[in-house]
Amino acid sequence: MAGPSTAGAGPSAGAAPDTVDQALESLRVGDPVLVHDAADREGETDLIYHADAVTPEAVSRLRNDAGGLICVAVDDATADAFDLPFYSEEVDHPATTDHELGYDERSSFSLTVNHRDTYTGITDNDRSLTIRKLGEAAAEPSSTTFAEEFRVPGHVHLLRAAPDLLVQREGHTELGLALANAADCPPAVVVCEMLDDETGEALTPEDARAYATRHGFPYLEGRDVLERLG
Repeated sequence: MAGPSTAGAGPSAGAAPDTVDQALESLRVGDPVLVHDAADREGETDLIYHADAVTPEAVSRLRNDAGGLICVAVDDATADAFDLPFYSEEVDHPATTDHELGYDERSSFSLTVNHRDTYTGITDNDRSLTIRKLGEAAAEPSSTTFAEEFRVPGHVHLLRAAPDLLVQREGHTELGLALANAADCPPAVVVCEMLDDETGEALTPEDARAYATRHGFPYLEGRDVLERLG
């Protein structure tokens, strides 16, 4: 995505008092929110949807307007119910050791999946089906036999959240799920990094905020979520 030419207020401006409430309502009605984690963490803004609201049009927005990796984050209890491992613990390969991440102690990546009713799994229709089915499964994990509904490998990356969410980790996985919990939505959200075609880097907070303003989407800093929900 090319960076917008009109910058909004910088991240130091903070969110309006009701912006978190607006974000919760957006998730409830199926609209996206934008969340920038922190300048001293990944320093990225993610476009976040609740999983059960992801249509083919939403996948198109995620890949065209965001451009990062389209992932579905689930909470720890749901991951346990589905027997989802951390990828680095499941794969026996020396490259899975010593990640040396500059922004965190570990990655949240689990398996990659397609729903069994998809064809290749990569189209907007296929990915939206997989994502919505993950959202439905997260609403009633005890009623889902994961291996009967999903196959591995696939084209949707799963992320496994820290058990205590923001108490333990402040990544987009946990930020998105904390918002979903507060919105009384099932614990499955889509997160996708917003990138800038012109710089080849993450979209700046100023440009991400300007994008949110143009489209009428809430924009939050990670600290806004932490102060309200942490």
